[in-house]
Amino acid sequence: MTYFHNSLIASALTVSLASSAAYAYESCNVDLSAGFTINASSIEFVEAQGENNDKQRSLYKIVEGKKLFVDNQNIELSAAQQVLVQKYDEKIRHLVPQVRNVAIEGVDLAVDGVNLAFNGLLGKGNNVAADLTKELTLIREEVVAKLSIENGISVGIDGFESEELLGKDFDKRIETAVEKAVLNSMGSILIAMGQQMMTTGDNEESFETRMENFGENIEHEMTARSAVIEKKAEAICLSIAMVDEIEEQLKAEIKPLANTNVFTVTQGHGEENQTTTK
Repeated sequence: MTYFHNSLIASALTVSLASSAAYAYESCNVDLSAGFTINASSIEFVEAQGENNDKQRSLYKIVEGKKLFVDNQNIELSAAQQVLVQKYDEKIRHLVPQVRNVAIEGVDLAVDGVNLAFNGLLGKGNNVAADLTKELTLIREEVVAKLSIENGISVGIDGFESEELLGKDFDKRIETAVEKAVLNSMGSILIAMGQQMMTTGDNEESFETRMENFGENIEHEMTARSAVIEKKAEAICLSIAMVDEIEEQLKAEIKPLANTNVFTVTQGHGEENQTTTK
C-alpha cells in the first residue's frame, strides 16, 4: 500500500512547510552582520569575537528608545537624530509580534492538517491526532515563550533561524513529529484502512483512488490556508526592508555609526533581486 505513503502522508507533511514562512520565502533574503538582543528597555547589537566566537563586543545599543551608545560610549543626539533612533527602535520591536504570529500560525496550520488527515482516516478522537496535536502544541508554546520581548530575545547572525531563537531546524521538527507519529501508529492505520475497505466493499484499486483523492483534498485545503501565511511572511520582509532603510539614514546622520551595517535586505526574484546600496 505504497499509495498511503505517497499521498496521505505527503499531504500531512506539506503543512509543516508553512512554518518555515516565518523566516524563508523566495522574495526576501535578510543578511545580518551582527546579532542583537531585545528586552523591554533596550536593543543591543553585538559582534562575535574570540577564536571560537564565544565572546561578544557591543557595537551599539539603544536604551529606552532614545539613548544611543556606540562602543559603550554615550552619543549626544540632536532632536532630529533622536527621532530617527526612536523610529529605528520602534520598527525593530514591531518585527517581533509579526514573526511570532507567522510562526504560530504555521504550527496551527500543521495541527489543522494533522487533524484533517488522521481524523478523516481513523475517525475523530483517535490517539494519533491527539498525541501529535499535543507535541505540536508544545512547539507552539516554545515559540510564544522565545518570541517575547518581556522575556528577552536574542537573535544571532542567522536571524530568526538562530539557535538562540527558533533554530535552523524549526520546520524540520514539525515534519519529524508527523513522521514519528505515522510510524508509531502504522498498525492502527493499516487496520483502519482494512476495516474501511471491508465496510465500503472497495477493492484495493478503488480504495487507493479514494485515498488519493482524500490526500489531494487535504493538500488543496492546506495550500489555500498557507497562502494567507505566506502573504504575512512577505509583509515581514517589507518591514525588515524598512528597518534597513532607517539604518542607512542613521549611518548618514550619526557619524559614529557610519561604518556599521547590520541589516542587508535583498528583495525580488532571481536576477531581479535588488540590494540596498551600502
